[in-house]
Amino acid sequence: MAIAYKILGQSNPVANTATTLYTVPANTSVVASTLNVCNQSSSSATFRLAVRPAGEALAAKHYIAYDTVIPALDIISLTIGMALATTDVVTVYASANTMSFNLFGSEIT
Repeated sequence: MAIAYKILGQSNPVANTATTLYTVPANTSVVASTLNVCNQSSSSATFRLAVRPAGEALAAKHYIAYDTVIPALDIISLTIGMALATTDVVTVYASANTMSFNLFGSEIT
């Protein structure tokens, strides 16, 4: 069993669009340790974070954060330790195109 510590995903999504940040590859398990959300705007914005098991269609049950406010020119770091299986999907959403998402963790093969 090999463990690779890495950046799992990075995204600067289009505003108001659910966007895949990371999909767990075949034959892989993942522990996603930290998600950083950065608001690069001089105005407050909101974000959403969801985990979709086996790539299910996005539904209310998948949200970890929903329309969470992030102040202007600020960052939120979520240290979660999410355990993910093959084909699980981490989805992000931002109210403005000035938001960036960085997901860090370990892939186990």
